[in-house]
Amino acid sequence: MSETINFLAIDLGSSSGRAILGRWDGQHLKLEEIHRFPNEPVTIQGHQHWDVLRLWHEIKSGIARYAHRFKRPLCSIGVDTWGVDFALLDRRGNLLGNPYHYRDGRTDGMLELAFQQMPRRRIFEHTGNQFMQFNTLYQLLSMAHKNDPQLETADTLLMMPDLFHYWLTGCKTTEFSIATTSQMYDIRQRHWATPVLAQLNIPDDILPAVVSPGTVVGQLPQALRDETDLRQSVNIVTPASHDTSSAIAAIPGLDDHSVFISSGTWSLVGVEIPEPIVNDQALALNYTNEGGIDNAVNLQKILTGLWLLQESQRQWQREGHPHSWDELLALGQQAEPFQSLIDPDAADFLNPMDMPAAIRAFCRRSGQPEPGNAGAIIRCCLESLSLNYRQALKDLERLTGKPLQTIRVVGGGSRNHLLCQFTADACQRPVVTGPVEATALGNVLLQAIATGHLPDIATGRKAIAASFEQQYFEPGSKNIWDDAYGRFEKLKPERQG
Repeated sequence: MSETINFLAIDLGSSSGRAILGRWDGQHLKLEEIHRFPNEPVTIQGHQHWDVLRLWHEIKSGIARYAHRFKRPLCSIGVDTWGVDFALLDRRGNLLGNPYHYRDGRTDGMLELAFQQMPRRRIFEHTGNQFMQFNTLYQLLSMAHKNDPQLETADTLLMMPDLFHYWLTGCKTTEFSIATTSQMYDIRQRHWATPVLAQLNIPDDILPAVVSPGTVVGQLPQALRDETDLRQSVNIVTPASHDTSSAIAAIPGLDDHSVFISSGTWSLVGVEIPEPIVNDQALALNYTNEGGIDNAVNLQKILTGLWLLQESQRQWQREGHPHSWDELLALGQQAEPFQSLIDPDAADFLNPMDMPAAIRAFCRRSGQPEPGNAGAIIRCCLESLSLNYRQALKDLERLTGKPLQTIRVVGGGSRNHLLCQFTADACQRPVVTGPVEATALGNVLLQAIATGHLPDIATGRKAIAASFEQQYFEPGSKNIWDDAYGRFEKLKPERQG
């Protein structure tokens, strides 16, 4: 058997972060979580920020835990995070302020302001991105519009994973997949979309060079090795630094007739294609072309995901009624089906103070019964999410011109068996779930390729299939889901062209 090679994946989600050890023995991949920590926004003077210095401390703690627990040398480290958010640095490389959280209200009205300065169609022609008010482009537009001194002072903009790679190496770069979440990158020409930035008065000289997923960007400096007690040189590798792209890299069996769902706080539903689709239909359906691996593109829709359940659970806990996930899913399964449905992507659910109240208000406003208890709310959310996936599946078949026969679900939502069965039923497609830890696996996979321990993605995906169990859900109950989908479509606003 080959010598085991160790990699460290730093996986930062929008609610928690982890340091995960990945082991490759030449045939199988294994993962072990060695450090977990919360990642919660901090409100300062009415604005939401990320506690980025705390995250940096936790990253170093994760590296130190590896050094203290394992004698085997660490081959490399790579960081992936959520998309769109960024940090600004001054000309000395110092942080200019705490990065804003994408749910902060400073981008309210920025889509409309952008379209006054540049037509929606032209922005899409340059970027191929889904329009969402929290995209990096509109965060920066809000700063430019308000003459924010941070933007005036900034020398460099780094997306969140790029910031941590910079602190780990001293090298300022932006990785391809995370750059494409910004709506500032030309996915067809493969460079920053400077005409869009110029039209919106956003400086382009603060944007660094873009590197491919699986690039060795530097070495951990001696000072950090001393601080974390690592005894040897360590490569710092950019994986697919957007967590979704890393997750897609790790999906076994992903082919031309598969749909992926990366299921977590957000649900990203899409297909892996060789070239971007930037046309009137993609614009009308509001799809995004995100940078993938091996120069591929992930054509996908960013949909609200388990955020609905997470925030409901948090509200019930505040009210003194804590429920575990298992309890909530059991209540949802027992509830009456199809009593009420919601549009999960409605603005009502972006950042409400009380999620269950927002769900009840939506149902009341749309002439439906208000869900009366926790089980009814959970059922409403899960059925609505599944029907939203069905709409996305139909869109993707129209955009690609291909029948999509299998749904492959990865991420935390793949453990939600009720949601997975509902998805199979709603979409009338078999659902294959796993691996749960797809993001960390994809991160490790790109590190292994970058350092020469795996030849390519295809080999890595086969290794993942041999290393981790998958589950299968067959569709059923077609007629009742068809009726529900007819009701669901009436709740969705007409999509723009």
